[in-house]
Amino acid sequence: MKPSDRICAALDFGAWRDAEPFARAVAPAVGMLKVGLEMFVAEGPPAVTAAAALGRPVFLDLKLHDIPNTVEGAARSAAASGASLLTVHASGGPAMIRAAVKGAAGKVRILAVTVLTSIDDATLAAVGLSGPAEAAVVRLARLAVDAGAGGIVCSPHEVRAVRAAVGPAPLLVVPGVRPAGAARGDQARVATPEEAVAAGADVIVVGRPLREGPDPLEAARRIAAGLPG
Repeated sequence: MKPSDRICAALDFGAWRDAEPFARAVAPAVGMLKVGLEMFVAEGPPAVTAAAALGRPVFLDLKLHDIPNTVEGAARSAAASGASLLTVHASGGPAMIRAAVKGAAGKVRILAVTVLTSIDDATLAAVGLSGPAEAAVVRLARLAVDAGAGGIVCSPHEVRAVRAAVGPAPLLVVPGVRPAGAARGDQARVATPEEAVAAGADVIVVGRPLREGPDPLEAARRIAAGLPG
C-alpha cells in the first residue's frame, strides 16, 4: 500500500457544493474520501456518486444501528450507491452485523465501529458499558469479525490490541488522527498518523487537519511523506 493510499480524507461538510472544492483539491494525494452522516442526510446517495466520480473509493460513514432487517436494507441501498465501505455500530450485535453483510452482498465492505473516539472511560461507565475503553473495543471487535464484518473502526489507542485480537485480515480504519501539534478538537483518544500506522492501522481518517489548513493538498502530502510504503 502506498503511503497516500492509507489516507482517507473526511468530507465533513453540510453540502456537496461546500465539499467539492476541498475534495477535488485533496483527491490526488489520498486513497479514499469519506462521506459522513451530515452530508449524507443533506444530499443522499448523489453525494456518494459525486465523490466517487473523483476517482477515489468512498467510505460511507453512517454508523448504522437499528434492527437487523432495517440495517440489511440500508446496507443494500449503500451498496447500490457505489460506496466501497460502510459503517455499522458493533454494539448493534451479531445479528445486526450479519444482516448488514447480507445486505451488502459483497459489493460494499462492512466496517464495525467499536467505541467512538470522543468517548473516554468515564463516558463508557456513565452509559453502562464495561470498560476500560481498550477492553470494550477488543470485545466488540471480536464480536464483529466473528459475525462477518470485513473491518473494524477503532481509535489509535486500541489498534495494536485489536490487530492482535482479530488477526491480519480485517481492515483497520482509524479516526482520531492528528499530526503533531494539531488541536485535538472533540476527540478523546488520538495519535499522530505515524503512530497509528506503526500500531497496525491500514487506513487513517483525517478531517480537520486537512480542511482547516490553507493548502489541503500539501497537508495530505506532508502526512503521506511520514508514512511507510
